[in-house]
Amino acid sequence: MSGGAEKKACCIPARAAGVETRAAAAKAVCHAGSRQPPGMMRIPSGPFNMGCEGPDTISGDGEGPIRRVTLASFRIAATTVTNAEFAAFVSATGHVTDAELIGWSFVFFTLLHPGAARHVMPGAPAGAPWWRAVEGANWRAPRGPGSSWQGCPDHPVVHVSWSDATAYANWIGGRLPSEAEWEKAARGGRANSRFPWGDDLTPKGRHMCNIWQGRFPDHDNAEDGHAGTAPARSFPENGYGLYNMVGNVWEWCADWWSEDWHIRHQDLARANPRGPRRGAERVLRGGSYLCHHSYCARYRVSARTRATPDSTTGHTGFRCATGARLQAGPGRD
Repeated sequence: MSGGAEKKACCIPARAAGVETRAAAAKAVCHAGSRQPPGMMRIPSGPFNMGCEGPDTISGDGEGPIRRVTLASFRIAATTVTNAEFAAFVSATGHVTDAELIGWSFVFFTLLHPGAARHVMPGAPAGAPWWRAVEGANWRAPRGPGSSWQGCPDHPVVHVSWSDATAYANWIGGRLPSEAEWEKAARGGRANSRFPWGDDLTPKGRHMCNIWQGRFPDHDNAEDGHAGTAPARSFPENGYGLYNMVGNVWEWCADWWSEDWHIRHQDLARANPRGPRRGAERVLRGGSYLCHHSYCARYRVSARTRATPDSTTGHTGFRCATGARLQAGPGRD
């Protein structure tokens, strides 16, 4: 992937305009709670090098320049929220996800449950024909009708929107991590490494994350042991005790997306940054089981993408953080 590469469309396909408004109107008020979040790891205060420059970066993603960012101490979950954990939230609150309200979500074509074929809606996202809009696909039926989360309770919950993730985080007394917090946590105390474990994707031939092997998009060799999502505690943890910070599923962050906010507002982007006050899309980090070097090499700790807050897919989840809620810069966007 070269520095001049165009943005690839495979990451997070968008819903049609207007869908978010309909879902938001039907969604219940967020479920505030005070449960103690489980498995939270402390990330120390202090500076780190955020971002990336050079041939790994993708044009338009806004990874660079590398800048020194200082953060207050915070805690972040060792894993993404699992199906079983999300089911407990739904049972306790009655929360209805955006995918359930809207009636469909995106499933990758090779992962469709056999019983879901007749529920596929016509058409495909522009530039990403491997996605299928499937009626009845949601967190309960991650591969479409006929599938069930109960077969993989320890896997990350998917088909959750930014709003769904925020509602869950509120319920446990937490929040979504800022983009800067997510990257510092993902680096695990390493400076300038491409991955949480170093610069070599497969050190000594060992797979360290769940991404696509083989020929994208029609043949995944699953050399890392997983086709689709992997359990949330797969592969070795990083230096902060965090699992699967790259690969497996994309993770929602609190920030609105901008390619250059951190360049235009350097005074606000160096200490506890939270990005612009408004936007159309939210930041996602970490890449997923669909990332492949030939198409979307966003399984690096500095890589980023975005999606509208109502977007839901079979490769997007989240993890929670706790600590002081950082505020975006006043009047800046």
